[in-house]
Amino acid sequence: MNSHNDAPEPDVVEADPLEPRKLDPARGVRGKYFSRAQEGTNVVLIAPDLLETFPDSESVNRALRTLKEIADRTARRAS
Repeated sequence: MNSHNDAPEPDVVEADPLEPRKLDPARGVRGKYFSRAQEGTNVVLIAPDLLETFPDSESVNRALRTLKEIADRTARRAS
């Protein structure tokens, strides 16, 4: 006898890839990534009005290196 709903029931419900994973803090290792984070990249936020001038990390680094060179030259002249 057929039921009103002939669609097969799913055997396995797939996990939603966008749903945050449930982590068990008791299984974590304190400081596991601390040294890696200390030697890694520094993250800074660029103000929205500067995004056109500095669209990526390369442009920011180039500007900072140029500014450092100017500051170094100015400091040497003042000494």
